[in-house]
Amino acid sequence: MPPTPGPRHYLQFSDLTREEYAYLFARTALIKAKFKRYEIHQPLVDRTLAMIFEKHSTRTRLSFEAGMHQLGGAAIYINTRDSQLGRGEPIEDAAQVFSRMVDLVMIRTYGQDIVERFAAHSRVPVINGLTNEFHPCQVLADVFTFIEHRGSIAGKIVAWVGDANNMLYTWLQAAAILDFKVHFAGPEGYGVDLDRADYPVSQAEQAQLRCFDDPSEACAGAHLVTTDVWTSMGYEAENAARLQAFQGYMVSRTMMQRADAQALFMHCLPAHRGEEVEAAVIDGPQSVVWDEAENRLHVQKALMEFLLLGKVAA
Repeated sequence: MPPTPGPRHYLQFSDLTREEYAYLFARTALIKAKFKRYEIHQPLVDRTLAMIFEKHSTRTRLSFEAGMHQLGGAAIYINTRDSQLGRGEPIEDAAQVFSRMVDLVMIRTYGQDIVERFAAHSRVPVINGLTNEFHPCQVLADVFTFIEHRGSIAGKIVAWVGDANNMLYTWLQAAAILDFKVHFAGPEGYGVDLDRADYPVSQAEQAQLRCFDDPSEACAGAHLVTTDVWTSMGYEAENAARLQAFQGYMVSRTMMQRADAQALFMHCLPAHRGEEVEAAVIDGPQSVVWDEAENRLHVQKALMEFLLLGKVAA
């Protein structure tokens, strides 16, 4: 008798195939359309999601909690400061216990190794809600938002201006799978590390990447321009140095004028107007940040449904 396959996890963007993403994007469009028509869609009745937070959150908690409720299930919020996880309980032990009591786990934490260790000892699917290394659910929402507004992202150019952070490395994974290019511009000392420990940039990802010293050049001809705060959670001690280093890397109207005439602007939020993005850009006609934020809800509903039920008929 063949062994029972383990659960599917979503820890990095590279965990799914191009065909599976095509399914997820189509499924997201259907689920979102039902949401807009106030049609009930509850395939996960009596299922429970545990949400474990070590990092603060607004959009991640709201989108997962609301999404699980809309799918007919329940979501339980757990902050590591208020649980045994914050008092030194081994990740492996916690995974054994959680996965005997709930159907799905989402973790938002610092190290990627934490979600991977948890998933290795879990009987149920585990989702990366954000780590220092990757943010797959956000890029999932961003790609869907682009498709929603402009069609296929294949063959397009995504310009990333700013820090080579968890978002940039996730964009590189997405580019290798979905066949688009990434233009990167960031100051010296904050660029792409091709040989970073444990998670080096693959040859396939490198093939999709082009680096620029001038952010305006990176934006030239881009179909999507995107950025993030200059100081992510966990790097607050570097804030003053980062503000100095990133001068000249604010996404401006001038940069957007170098992009394709139909280019979109995205930001994963929260945003600091006047730092990484000009107010006229994030609040301007090319910005789709509010659609992007809402789409976290819809792509994550499609993702949770897929991880628990597999592909379902429309």
